Amino acid sequence: MLASWSATEIAFLMIAVMQAVCAVIWAAGAWWAKNARLAIAHWAVGAALSSLTWLILALSFQSPPLTGILAGVLATIILQRGIRLFIGRSPTRSSQWIALLAVTAVALINPSQRFIHAAVNFGVLAWLNLEIAYDLYGHARTGLRFRRPIVLALPVLLGGVGYALRALRAIFSPESVITEMEANSALNLNAALTYIVLALALHATLMALVVGRLIDELRRLSMYDALTGLLNRRAMEEALQAQIRSSRRGGETFAVMMLDLDYFKRINDDFGHGVGDLALKHVSSLLRGALRDIDSLARFGGEEFVVLMPGATLSHAEPIAERLRTLLYSTPMASEANLVSLSISIGVAEWVQSDDDLSHLLLRADAALFQAKVQGRNRVVAANRALEPVAA
Repeated sequence: MLASWSATEIAFLMIAVMQAVCAVIWAAGAWWAKNARLAIAHWAVGAALSSLTWLILALSFQSPPLTGILAGVLATIILQRGIRLFIGRSPTRSSQWIALLAVTAVALINPSQRFIHAAVNFGVLAWLNLEIAYDLYGHARTGLRFRRPIVLALPVLLGGVGYALRALRAIFSPESVITEMEANSALNLNAALTYIVLALALHATLMALVVGRLIDELRRLSMYDALTGLLNRRAMEEALQAQIRSSRRGGETFAVMMLDLDYFKRINDDFGHGVGDLALKHVSSLLRGALRDIDSLARFGGEEFVVLMPGATLSHAEPIAERLRTLLYSTPMASEANLVSLSISIGVAEWVQSDDDLSHLLLRADAALFQAKVQGRNRVVAANRALEPVAA
């Protein structure tokens, strides 16, 4: 059977097979990726509809039925919806409905005017592809922070430009376009081969989105505490080192608070570790809500927290620490039918440009925290230059 097919028909069939394979791969990916299942399922359906479109074109490219045309437009719309779902945007756009109505209306109203069909169909596909390219560009620039965000959008952008050129050619040279579309022409064959390259590049782009999401999740896991959602010790140390470098260049001081939840072992012993975890979440939520947007908060280990306050001096940070202490002490945690009273001890230290490195700064904050514990807990102690750790 294939021996009687033209090169154009075989090329169209190859695209159909390629898209079918991609549909199966994305369907498997949707089953595996729980967090992005709906978005990736859209990509699978879009690839399947695209496969159907090219199969219909391979069987009747000289006079494709409306179902084949609609399948192609629907494939692009569903792809667009999947991408928007993946990047966290509303999947529906008014242009999607306009595209379907335009293609259907032209096919029904002017069934014999093929150059009008070509102009509208290619124009609709061009518009949808350019919208997808815009979404990908915005996500690469602001979400993924690519240096060259156009790279992510390039396959779809080129596809949109190609469709736009064919739409313009249908408008300004209708006779030649119809002849070329209905024959085993170089235009059809070259367009098919170009589409193969762009489609493979598009699927690579979608894979890049998935890999980027995985990398971002791994990065988040390496930087954030799983229980509280705060920065972890490693991330806070990196933030402190970056702040020290910035302050050494600009001369701006900053303050560090070291906080410790009082009698945490007693909470675990009296109420269980589940309530202990709730206590850590409770403290984290209160602290996060009371700090400035520019401040950084981390769970430094166990029941210990650290706050980085850029631009703050000791005289600014100490009353803020007192406010945090009062807030926590006056806001007991609800645990089942009980209210559990909590308190924190806080040591505050200011960075001193002359000789403070990170280890010495944290030692002074920790020494101040130790003094707060020794003096009876539930209090704030500010460090001075000479304050060093005291043996227990």
